[in-house]
Amino acid sequence: MVWIIITVVLVVVLLIVLATSIRVVRQATAVVVERLGKYSKTLDTGIHFILPLFEKSLPSISLKERVADFKPQPVITKDNVTMQIDTVVYFQVTDAKLFTYGVERPINAIENLTATTLRNIVGELELDETLTSRDTVNAKMRNILDEATDPWGIKINRVELKNILPPKDIQEAMEKQMRAERERREQILRAEGEKKSKVLIAEGEKEAVVLQAEAEKARVELAAQAEKTKLIAEAEGAAKAIELVNKANPSAAYVTLQGYEALKTLADGNSTKIIVPSEIQNVAGLLTSLKETIGDDPKKKTVKKN
Repeated sequence: MVWIIITVVLVVVLLIVLATSIRVVRQATAVVVERLGKYSKTLDTGIHFILPLFEKSLPSISLKERVADFKPQPVITKDNVTMQIDTVVYFQVTDAKLFTYGVERPINAIENLTATTLRNIVGELELDETLTSRDTVNAKMRNILDEATDPWGIKINRVELKNILPPKDIQEAMEKQMRAERERREQILRAEGEKKSKVLIAEGEKEAVVLQAEAEKARVELAAQAEKTKLIAEAEGAAKAIELVNKANPSAAYVTLQGYEALKTLADGNSTKIIVPSEIQNVAGLLTSLKETIGDDPKKKTVKKN
């Protein structure tokens, strides 16, 4: 019975030793192993065996990216304005050995380093520059923190200024300034709109005057063209009539009669002086020519000689 009990105890102890000598490392984690209190090796993902009683595995370290949201820190700008700024740091462990032995409480170390770095950077900027230069502040902080935490086995991926809270009186002054700026822009836009409206109205009136003048010009040109055409047609008609008369070879009596008709027309006008052609001064000769031209008239006309 004694040997059985001893055997069972030995088997149990052996199983316990074997169980403690097997270490399974999960994905995205690392385990630091110490041998007799001194760093021995770093276990990666998978199953590993360690020497029982001589080697000891420390708690696993996550290699995934982490997010540290630090509380607001009082910061004084170059123009002596105190404001509260809280930051968010994205970091990742790249070396489990350095992370384990590099610094005590790494998260607290990153927080304090972030606060001091932020004060140094913002202390060189004025309030307006701090509010408008977030990207610049973020880049500078990331470079400084990444360089400082490299001996700790930590890589700083991103640094973001989450909130910037100036004092209440500064906030009120900034709101008034923004309100005044918006009102100024509104007045400028309104003035530009009125200016454009007046310019458009003036251009419209100008175009209307130009179009009206062009229409009047076109009307006058058309009227002149019509008058020209009329005169040309009358002249051509008169020329045609003269040509026909010349072809007909009229007698002297007919020509004299036409002169008399022209004289009657001239006498009916408003002229006070009438010039009588020499060809029709002899009324007797004119009457004789008329008699020969038109022949005997059934209604006898009596011509009195004075």
